[in-house]
Amino acid sequence: MATRVGGFRRKTRSKLRKNVKLRGKISIRKYFQGFKIGDRVVLSAEPAIQKGMYFPRYHGKSGIIKAKQGNCYQVAFKDGNKLKTAITHPIHLKRA
Repeated sequence: MATRVGGFRRKTRSKLRKNVKLRGKISIRKYFQGFKIGDRVVLSAEPAIQKGMYFPRYHGKSGIIKAKQGNCYQVAFKDGNKLKTAITHPIHLKRA
């Protein structure tokens, strides 16, 4: 068997693309936004910043903030019947 070629952002050309109107500088307010434990959020990647990005398979999933870990948040969400946790920077989160 051959080894899989590619990295973290493999096959995400359309998924991690921004709309033409939304390109440019990112919002500082969104970068430093805060959440409380128990808030509902949606995993929505900001493609310009790779730091603290979750795995792209979970793009668009909604979950609940479990805890704060450094500058990031632990987000619990369901993937099928399993409960999973992603450690995500606040720039990649939207309030639901």
